[in-house]
Amino acid sequence: MPLEIDSEAAALLMGMALGQAREALSHGEIPAGAVVAEADGSFLAAGRNQVIALSDPTAHAEIMALRRVAAQKNNYRLPGLVLVSTIEPCPMCLMAAIHARVERIFYGAPEPKWGAAESHLRLHRADWLNHHPLVAGGLLAEECADLIQSFFRAKRRKE
Repeated sequence: MPLEIDSEAAALLMGMALGQAREALSHGEIPAGAVVAEADGSFLAAGRNQVIALSDPTAHAEIMALRRVAAQKNNYRLPGLVLVSTIEPCPMCLMAAIHARVERIFYGAPEPKWGAAESHLRLHRADWLNHHPLVAGGLLAEECADLIQSFFRAKRRKE
């Protein structure tokens, strides 16, 4: 995994993202969390899924984190920054990060149904785009996968 930030800092950031995912779970949302950091690993902003709470289909963890850091910086362009997400970004979230010019994206667990970074579309590699962030999965993958898989197992038992 190509890291400008060291693996300890990356694990710390993913720990923060997992905390956000657990917070989303405690509010009945799909447990996904994300954080945005400087290239050296310095934390900037966090987000969690809030689709239900906000009645907003775009309120995914990555979008929420990107919105917060863009507001802090008073700029929608976020060059040089790192996005860390507990699950592989969907097409909307990956394109938002690409549009913001995020430098690197790290995610935990693959998303077999909606994953746009490796599982399906590999959007960040599209030659028609003018920005190509570095993307790597597998950061604390087991812990990230366990959280989301247990959520959906419990949901299926209730239905």
